[in-house]
Amino acid sequence: MTAKPEVLFVCVHNAGRSQMAAALLEHHAQGRIVVRSAGSAPADDINPAVSRAMHELGLDLSAASPKLLTTDAVRAADVVVTMGCGDACPVFPGKRYLDWQLDDPAGKSIDEIRPIRDEIDRRIRGLLAELVSST
Repeated sequence: MTAKPEVLFVCVHNAGRSQMAAALLEHHAQGRIVVRSAGSAPADDINPAVSRAMHELGLDLSAASPKLLTTDAVRAADVVVTMGCGDACPVFPGKRYLDWQLDDPAGKSIDEIRPIRDEIDRRIRGLLAELVSST
C-alpha cells in the first residue's frame, strides 16, 4: 500500500451510496486517505434525498457530482469498494476489493435513506481503522 492509501467507492450511478461513503471517509480520515468515488453509469446529479441525509450529519454534498468510473481510477486505488456495480468494475491483480451489499437509496425517502447512511458510516469506520493501522 502507498504511504497515503487510496480508496475508490463504486456504484452504478455515483449519486447515492458511493457519494455517501466518500464523504464519510473523507470526514473521518481527516486527510489521511485519498478518497474517490465513481459510477459505471453516472447520473446527472447527486440524489437530493441523499444530500439532505448527509446534511443532517453536517456533511455538504453540494460540490459533489457523479463521475464516470475509469480504469485509471481503479489502478490508482489500494482498496476498491463496490456497492452494486456488478461486472462493470474492472478487476486488477494486487488490489483489495470489498463488495458492500447495501440498499440503493434511489427513489427512497430520507427516512429510508438514514439506515443506509448509518450502515455505510459503520463500515467506513471499520475500514478506516484497518487502513490507518496498516500504514
